[in-house]
Amino acid sequence: MDITTTIPTVGAETARASLVARVENLTKSYGAHGARVDALREVTLGIRRGEFTAIMGPSGSGKSTLMHIMAGLDSSSSGRVWLGDTEIGGLGDEQLTLLRRRRIGFVFQAFNLVPTLDVEGNLLLPFELDGRTPSAREREWIDELETVLGLDPRLTHRPHELSGGQQQRVAIARALVTRPELVFADEPTGNLDSRTGREVLQVLQTATRSYGQSIAMVTHDPIAASFADRVVFLADGRVVADRTQMDASEIASFMLSIEQVA
Repeated sequence: MDITTTIPTVGAETARASLVARVENLTKSYGAHGARVDALREVTLGIRRGEFTAIMGPSGSGKSTLMHIMAGLDSSSSGRVWLGDTEIGGLGDEQLTLLRRRRIGFVFQAFNLVPTLDVEGNLLLPFELDGRTPSAREREWIDELETVLGLDPRLTHRPHELSGGQQQRVAIARALVTRPELVFADEPTGNLDSRTGREVLQVLQTATRSYGQSIAMVTHDPIAASFADRVVFLADGRVVADRTQMDASEIASFMLSIEQVA
């Protein structure tokens, strides 16, 4: 199987307008001289608005590094990174903090809920960190999320009183409350059983299809990736394929071909 693909150059204004985030010629290296390791090598990639994108690859392929750089959590060795029309590579720590707080949402494998806050308190945390209270329209959106995600009966419960699936639903709701331009999900089903994991993936899928949310999910799980509209494959720090929606067996087969070549 040929695992190479041509990644279109991001250049035209119309193409840029459809992208919520993009990187051009992105390289991330660690060490120097003979000890140098390239985690990413000349990666050019755009995340399209209103789309659920899965980023896959074997361990060490660079997928988590790519997400961290696109989210402003890490810096590149060379290349350029944009969130919308904002090039983030030259931003200072304070500017990056504000950008992440106001324009990006995060969902992690470990949930990362504040244990001393109840569900409602965790959902309002992004507003508190930004030094403000939700507007009336934002309050309506929070109420809708609580209902859609089945959290209404749990609003006064603390994280330790919730199941893993319920905690991840709270984490997803918290990532969505400020209507961020892009939500990054890092192995969001890694700590969940298969049934609960599917329910969480359906929530992410619904966020895209019903609300137009842009989501980029890093995963090694073919079943998780099959919920996405698009699957981007990395190997040895490079993008080797960029496909529209695939079923889990196709993804697993393709991943196997990548690992065999590697």
